Amino acid sequence: MTPSRDISRLIEIMTTLRTPGSGCPWDLEQNFATIAPYTIEEAYEVADAIARGDLGDLRDELGDLLLQVVFHARMAEEQNAFSFGDVVEAITAKMIRRHPHVFADHVFADHVFADKDGRLTPSDVKGAWDRIKAEEKAERAARRPREETAHKSLLSGVKAGQPALSRAMELQRKASSVGFDWNDPRAVLHKIREEADEIEAALDRGDADELAAETGDLLFALVNLARHVGADPDMALRGTNAKFERRFGYIERALAAAGRSLEGASLAEMDALWNEAKGEEPRPSTSAETEAGHRR
Repeated sequence: MTPSRDISRLIEIMTTLRTPGSGCPWDLEQNFATIAPYTIEEAYEVADAIARGDLGDLRDELGDLLLQVVFHARMAEEQNAFSFGDVVEAITAKMIRRHPHVFADHVFADHVFADKDGRLTPSDVKGAWDRIKAEEKAERAARRPREETAHKSLLSGVKAGQPALSRAMELQRKASSVGFDWNDPRAVLHKIREEADEIEAALDRGDADELAAETGDLLFALVNLARHVGADPDMALRGTNAKFERRFGYIERALAAAGRSLEGASLAEMDALWNEAKGEEPRPSTSAETEAGHRR
């Protein structure tokens, strides 16, 4: 099988990989849930390539993201739910519907209101997009069984597709708006300790599913603490990631300078170098120190 610029070849490759008996054992054992984390990861890698301005890398990452779409569509086709063609048809219909100012013969053309000279601004277009999107959402809700639409939750407006940290923060903010919240960050800290104790108990029982659930509870509580102390959890974690990379890089350089490798170093040696790296970093100034500096 040779590479091709035709999407049909990619679909053919995925079909081959998912063919029982002759396909790839790893691909065959996957399902929507196991592939979803890779889909999210590839979207982030697309964003990273854009941030770095690396168009060659962007081309490759977009291909990886496209593969995810093909993978999900193939699994759905195996269940007789929908195919890749159905995915394409759905998005083309949506784009036509949401751009009545471009496809003027479309039934939704009256959603766009131009000025007296017939000119449209980006905000005009966005307004039309939002109105049409709201109608689509209402139509989907109307198609759901009655029991699914009977109750309108305060949390219904929190988008399901956003990153987990951001969504946890928004769910907590919504609940807080009606008083379902702690009044003191120390109370959240107590909850964090409680969740950590529950993880320890789950470790004793060795239940993987319970451990995953309890870890999720701990992460949710940590997001709550970030919210209470005015920190953005995603930015805080990004900062810690950078700090980890910086300190780990110090370990690698120190070992290399001594003619050593990571594999040949003990955990105690690496931990000692970690502490050296930590000690060489400038200590963050406290608000009291900053205020004293201003006075001087």
